[in-house]
Amino acid sequence: MRLFIALDIDDGIRAQIAQFIEAVQAFAPEARWMKPESLHVTLKFIGEQPESLLAEIESALRTIPAAPITIHFRGYGFFPTATAPRVFWIGLQAPPELISLAACVDEKMNALGIAKLGMAKEDRPYNPHLTLARSGTRSSGNPRAKKGDRPNRAFQQLQEKLSALPLPEFGTMTAHEFFLYRSELSPKGSRYTKLARFKLGG
Repeated sequence: MRLFIALDIDDGIRAQIAQFIEAVQAFAPEARWMKPESLHVTLKFIGEQPESLLAEIESALRTIPAAPITIHFRGYGFFPTATAPRVFWIGLQAPPELISLAACVDEKMNALGIAKLGMAKEDRPYNPHLTLARSGTRSSGNPRAKKGDRPNRAFQQLQEKLSALPLPEFGTMTAHEFFLYRSELSPKGSRYTKLARFKLGG
């Protein structure tokens, strides 16, 4: 099972983002755009895991103490850099509690031996964002800079269009829960299924 842990986003914010995507995606026609209904704030991607570990993962996540978290969605950016972009994303403004939640999730999964089974303990700072599009090349859209990265024009027209517009604002929400998701890959794109929910603040 291909698993990850994430926050869902409110319908109102999702609708604002959907309108934004509709307005700008023509400026990066070769990019692979995310479907608005599949957007989420990833806390940790844990990759392929045996189904036998599912109950342990759920039990560990239920022990995480955390309060509801207020998040403001605004702005945008490109990974790994604006001159060699592979990923176009929306920014998040959130309190330190979101970073603490992601770190706690990471520690709980590491304690289960997830690092031995697949994805290692995170070795870079948590950078919350919503991925909207990946370059249309065969690359995975990995946000890390890689040896051999060169300037490219994947999102050049989009960058020029956005630079002439006000910084986009998508709204504010308070997350009261997070979820364990299953990701299933298909030629039509990934399909995400919520397997379990975990309340923030009891």
